[in-house]
Formats: sequence, C-alpha cells, structure tokens
Amino acid sequence: MKRLALLLLAAVATPALSVHAWAQDNYPNRTVRIITTNSAGGISDVFGRALGEELSKAWGQAVIIDNRPGGMNNTGTRACSEAAPDGYTLCIVNADPLAYNQFLLKTMPFKPEIAVTPVTNLYYLIQMLVVNADLKVKTTDELIALSKAKPGTLSYLTATPPLMLYMETMKKERGADWVRVPFRGGGEAVNAMMSGTTPIALLGEANVIGHIQAGKMTPIAMVNNIKSPNFPNVPTLAETGYKGAVSESWYGLFVPPGTPKPIIDKVMGDAAKVVSNPEFIRRHLTQRSLVPALSKSPEEFAELIKRDRAVAERVVKDAGLEPQ
Repeated sequence: MKRLALLLLAAVATPALSVHAWAQDNYPNRTVRIITTNSAGGISDVFGRALGEELSKAWGQAVIIDNRPGGMNNTGTRACSEAAPDGYTLCIVNADPLAYNQFLLKTMPFKPEIAVTPVTNLYYLIQMLVVNADLKVKTTDELIALSKAKPGTLSYLTATPPLMLYMETMKKERGADWVRVPFRGGGEAVNAMMSGTTPIALLGEANVIGHIQAGKMTPIAMVNNIKSPNFPNVPTLAETGYKGAVSESWYGLFVPPGTPKPIIDKVMGDAAKVVSNPEFIRRHLTQRSLVPALSKSPEEFAELIKRDRAVAERVVKDAGLEPQ
C-alpha cells in the first residue's frame, strides 16, 4: 500500500516537473519587459532599449521598456522586487537603491539585501567634477581654496547620493565651504552651471563633454576613479589626494527574487553576448561615456554589491550625514 502511494505521488509530480522544465527550456515564449529606474531618455532607459532590441532579435520575442523613475531610484527597484519571478521581468538598477539609500533614508520600501536578484553588472558611468569656467580654477586645491575665500557663496549639484558624499567628505576633510543644491534632471543641472548660479557639479561625462570642449566648463577630476579616453590628462580624485571610498557608479541587470536559476543563467549569457559585442560597445557604451562591466557570474556581481553596501555605510557615517 505504501509503495502504491509513492508511485501515485511520483506520477502526479512528474508532469508538473516536466511542465516546469519545458517552460524554462522554451524561455522566452512571450513578451519580456525591462524595468528601468530612469525616465524616458535617461541613461538606463536608452541603454535598456538598445539591449532590448538585440535580445528581441536573439529570442524572437518582443522586449519592451517599463520606465519607473523617482524616489531616488527606489520606485523602479520596488516594482522589480514585486514582479512575478517568471523571467518575463528584467530590471536595470544602479547602485543607489541597493547600496546607498538605506543609509541616507529613515525608511525603505524594500530590503536592499533581498529585494532583487543580481544577474550581471552592465556598465560604469564616467563621472566628472566640473566647474563653470568663469571660476577660473583648474584643480581641487584651487577649488577648495576659492570656497574658503568666498565662504557661503559656492554651491554644487550632484546626480546621485554617492556623488554628494564625495563633496561632503572633501568638505569635512579639507575644510571646504560649499552647499548642495537639489535638482530634478541633467538638463536643469547643466543650465544652472552654465548660468553660474550653481557653478560646481558632479555629473556624467556625457552631460558635459560638449561644454568642456567649448571652453564653458573646466574638468577638475574623475570622481569614480575611471579615466576618460576623452580627457586623459584629467586626474582621478584619488590622484588629487582624496582619501575617501570610491563608488564605481554601476548599472546592473536584475530579476525579481525567486526567478529560476536556469532562466537567470540564460539571461546572463544572452545579455553578455550583446554587451560584449565590439560594435554594441562602440555605439551604446563608448559613445555615451559608459564603460562595459560584465560580471563573470551572478555570484560575482552579488559580492560586488555586498562590498559596495559596506563601503556606503562607512562613507555615509564618515561624512556625518543623518538619514532623512
């Protein structure tokens, strides 16, 4: 009787397992969406559309973009965490909501450690500390000296909280005198810089390269220790004597927690083929001041995030910032 019960259980379970395996083997067999934490035209949106177009060709299925901006990138990350773990939702998320925000905010809408499952890192941003050329400073030492000479008059803009931490750390370490001004988007930031109302900024190179070449802005340092082929003589912050931790400003590919490992491995393999293609790199990374950063495995990417989270906790504490 016991043996009969076991045989009946196996007969019931086997079709279910077969269906599950079939679903993974035939993945994807319908439309896949990519959630991005940027609005249309933002960095992850533009990259996501390029990646999605190539994956659509490889998979023979439509790949659509679902923009979820706002909330310091928490909005899109939460949407990813709450999506069905069936492989039909992919997500492009940056370091902020997974490494920094929990130390800058009093409450979070998800637990960063388990909210999403890493697939692979995708790229790093080339980030620059730039000033309005009318300030007539060319180094961080000169900028800090000017801020001391004109206390309470200089302000700066940053694209993300990690970049703010650079300025606040330098302010604390070297007695600089400046204040952060919030802004809503890259265009607004550039306009504020060009007008001189907020003459200092830490922004992606793609936002400012034209103004630098036109002599309207002066590059001071590469803030995430990634040298730019367009400005090889501009030092990294580490080369200027900055001793704080460095954020690499990455954007990675994620899936909702619980997504089957075979699907994760397939997504990573297919995405890696796209992102490692030299022509794709030239068109969608290099020309946009991005640096390819594919991980060797999902586990390697998870370790990078874990290290960044530990660094973020220390940097926020050292900068003396209180959660808001």
